Amino acid sequence: MGPSLGFDAVSHHLADLLDGAMLVLSFALLFQRRLTAVINIVAMQAWVLATATGWQGWLQRSPELDVTGLIVLGAAGVAIPIALHRMVRRLQIHQAVETALGIFPSMAVGVALVALAVLVVLPTATDGHLLTREDLALALSVVLLGQLMMITRRTALAQVAGFLSIGNGLLLAAVSVRGMPLVMASSIVVLMLGGALVSGVFFCRIRERFDRPDEAPR
Repeated sequence: MGPSLGFDAVSHHLADLLDGAMLVLSFALLFQRRLTAVINIVAMQAWVLATATGWQGWLQRSPELDVTGLIVLGAAGVAIPIALHRMVRRLQIHQAVETALGIFPSMAVGVALVALAVLVVLPTATDGHLLTREDLALALSVVLLGQLMMITRRTALAQVAGFLSIGNGLLLAAVSVRGMPLVMASSIVVLMLGGALVSGVFFCRIRERFDRPDEAPR
C-alpha cells in the first residue's frame, strides 16, 4: 500500500514538473526578442512534450502514446525547427522579433490568461482525476499563451512559433485523457506539420514579391 502510494506521488509530481516546464517555455517564447531563440524554445517545448507523452504512455501502459511521443520528437522537436532555421537563413529574415505589445505587458497578460485557465478548468472538472484536471489547466494555459504569441508578434515566423505552441498545448491536453487513441494524437501532429509546410510555401511566395517576408506590404 505504502510503496504504491509513494509511486503515485512520484508520478504525479513528475507529470506536474513536465507540464510546468511546458508552461515556463511558453512564457519564454513571449520574452524572447530573437527569432532563432524563439525557434529553439519551440523545439525545447516539443522535447518536453515528447517526454511527457512517453511518461503518460508508460503510466497508462499505452504503446500508442509512446509512438506519439516519438512522432512529436521527430517532427515538432527536430524536423520543423530545422526547416524554420533554414528558412531564416535562406530568406535572410531579420532576426529581431517585432511586437505589437511590449514584452512585459505580454508577460502580464500571459499571467492573467494562466489564472483564467485555472479558474475555468479546475471547477468544471471536479469529477475528474486531480492529475488530469491539473494537466488540462496547464495545457489550456499553453494554448492561450500560444494564441497570445500569434496576436502580439508581427514577425511572421514568430507567429508560426505561436501556432506550433498551440499545437503542443492541444496535444498535451489530449495525452492527459486516458485511453486516447493514437489517431487523435497523430492527427494533431499532422496538423502541426501541415501548418508548418503551408507557412513555408507562404513565406516563399512572399519572398518572391517583397524584400522582407516578415513585414506586410505598405
